[in-house]
Amino acid sequence: MRILSREEANFFIKECISVAKKATCSRFKCGSIIVKDGKIIGSGFNSPPKDLESQRRCFNSKADYDVKVTDKTCCVHAEQRAMFDSLRRNPKKIKGSTLYFVRINEEGEVLFAGKPYCTICSKMALDIGIKEFVLFHEDKAIAYEVEEYNNFSYGYFS
Repeated sequence: MRILSREEANFFIKECISVAKKATCSRFKCGSIIVKDGKIIGSGFNSPPKDLESQRRCFNSKADYDVKVTDKTCCVHAEQRAMFDSLRRNPKKIKGSTLYFVRINEEGEVLFAGKPYCTICSKMALDIGIKEFVLFHEDKAIAYEVEEYNNFSYGYFS
């Protein structure tokens, strides 16, 4: 893991915030971008699949789902959408890229990240060749090697 410079972090956090403002999730607004060689090659925000209201379950209690339901959100994750977007528009650039993620409140202010926790997104990022996964913390931005991020995700509750 490495700490990003404030300049690099500030530029990309602004881009993530801009994308997150498009989110339609009723719980949280999240945005993600994927960068290669300083250029954004994909972006995504969270919302129900195809933004279908019939698929919205934002306010269902997570306790209501069967234990086998591992992702208890109704939305496609911002990170997943950014990966799909990158694979669709820039498939040859994704290997060795960096994924940035941010969650914002209703006022558009950053809600700083905690520990890595999403094994769904970390496995996908690892599988398609993303190099780093960046989370914004209150005092710094941390770039995790994707394999490291995936390992941390599995240990989230320990």
